[in-house]
Amino acid sequence: MLAIDQDTALMIAVSKGDRSSFDLLLNRHRNSVVSHLYRLVQNHAIAEELAQDVFIRVYRSREKYQPDAKFTTWLFRITTNVALNWRRDSRRERGLVRLDDAVRQVPNRELWDRMPRADELLLLELRAKQVREAIDTLPPKQLAAVLMHKYESMEYVEIAEVLQCSLPALKSLLFRAYETLRHRLAHFALV
Repeated sequence: MLAIDQDTALMIAVSKGDRSSFDLLLNRHRNSVVSHLYRLVQNHAIAEELAQDVFIRVYRSREKYQPDAKFTTWLFRITTNVALNWRRDSRRERGLVRLDDAVRQVPNRELWDRMPRADELLLLELRAKQVREAIDTLPPKQLAAVLMHKYESMEYVEIAEVLQCSLPALKSLLFRAYETLRHRLAHFALV
């Protein structure tokens, strides 16, 4: 039998109609959900909107909730699916150029005495952009696995549960993802 953690106990209370428990869950997990969504969709406003959708889905699923796994595993499964669905559905729109893109991408930086030189900052920014672009081109499941592994520091077992795959399949998925990233970012080794 699965040991019930605090979040799972709160969700069980939500499933029985306790609205204040839902508010607690929302407050406890909102930031991590928005952060994970942002890493998957690369847009803060969209991540905020999708987070609302995630928590609406959680609330609507309250009566069907089964504590088979940790609550956070269930929550990240919903979060990942919402983000991957959004990426799939918005693929057509990505080719379009928006008039406000140039305004949003202007970095707002203030240089301090101890900051790296301007050319170093540009190089760091270029590298970060190239890494983000390389990660963003991974297939959806690989992308989600890498983000949960590197940015959410989730355990392999939990990621496998979120992605609904076996542990060996997850390890293979991550291996392929990191191999792809190594090849796409090999030029960094030359610097």
